[in-house]
Amino acid sequence: MIAPSFGDIFAANSAQIGLVLVALPEEEVRGLMREDELSVDLEALTVTRPGDLATPFAFDPFRRHTLLNGLDDIGLTLRHEDEISAYEASRPPRVDTSALPG
Repeated sequence: MIAPSFGDIFAANSAQIGLVLVALPEEEVRGLMREDELSVDLEALTVTRPGDLATPFAFDPFRRHTLLNGLDDIGLTLRHEDEISAYEASRPPRVDTSALPG
């Protein structure tokens, strides 16, 4: 989706579902609206129109990384699974289970 601006909540929700939001100056957006076909390249950070005319755009680096790597919140957490397991193993259990019948 290409527009001059997006609300913060909408942008965050869009990133969660894999929707790429491209914010460009209003004049540029108006020019792009005349085109029949556009290509958005998140890796190259460009919007390309017919004739290979490319317009660069800025994108949050963290959101870009997660989208390009197919990571959601759970996927990001699981990347630290070994560290989480080591931390949990070093902590005493929350409930003393030694008094429970075996």
